[in-house]
Amino acid sequence: MIKKEFPILEFDGVSANIIEPSKFIQKIDMSDRVVMCFYSEVIEKLVRDGKLKEIRPLYSQIGKHQIYELEYENKRVTVFHPGVGAALGTALMEEVIALGGRKFISCGSGGVLDKNIAAGHIIVPNAAVRDEGTSYHYVEPSREIYVNSEAVTAIEKVLKAHKCSYLLAKTWSTDSFYRETIDKMKQRKEEGCLVVEMECSAFCAVAEYRKVVFGQMIYGGDDISCEEWDGRSEVDRKFVREALFWFSVEACLEL
Repeated sequence: MIKKEFPILEFDGVSANIIEPSKFIQKIDMSDRVVMCFYSEVIEKLVRDGKLKEIRPLYSQIGKHQIYELEYENKRVTVFHPGVGAALGTALMEEVIALGGRKFISCGSGGVLDKNIAAGHIIVPNAAVRDEGTSYHYVEPSREIYVNSEAVTAIEKVLKAHKCSYLLAKTWSTDSFYRETIDKMKQRKEEGCLVVEMECSAFCAVAEYRKVVFGQMIYGGDDISCEEWDGRSEVDRKFVREALFWFSVEACLEL
């Protein structure tokens, strides 16, 4: 490994991992198609309705992260909440891969960089600007990373079948939403980003490293396109969050 001026750029693609998930996590009988759902209330409702079955817990210092199984049209789909942020999300994704996950679709939300994108409008990322740290430990440094084309195609097929309008666009993945500055926002807009979130580029990097498939759907949430933040809290997102979950399930089954 060559020493760089900044440690984050010291990518090591040769030496072995000290902690390798597959060495302490055994595969289980679960679907290899996985929905990573950021909507905790959607998961909780599905549990209450008896539609999700607990199959295996994972653990971190903040507690238990339950892995569930959903039966949909006589097919099984694995479901879990990836937490918030790239570091936690990718650690859980790594462990689910070790359990047997191979085809991942994530549904989440993000801030829009264009005020004309309505709250709840669907964005399908096809690339992500890597402004988080986790991805740099998985693939060589680059400004952007692409989302798996097979996953994007599956998502688009589902959305078109449901006659849902959506935007295919680049996303900005960043670790710190309290440091989304005005100048950075303007620069990301110039690069073609329409939405900002915290995990997409890292999930793409893990998928590339582990040779699995990953795609994502995001709905437009708050507006950071101007100097004054607009949380747009008056808009109810309940319907779109439930819809995106089921679209993710269908997209998983298309893979």
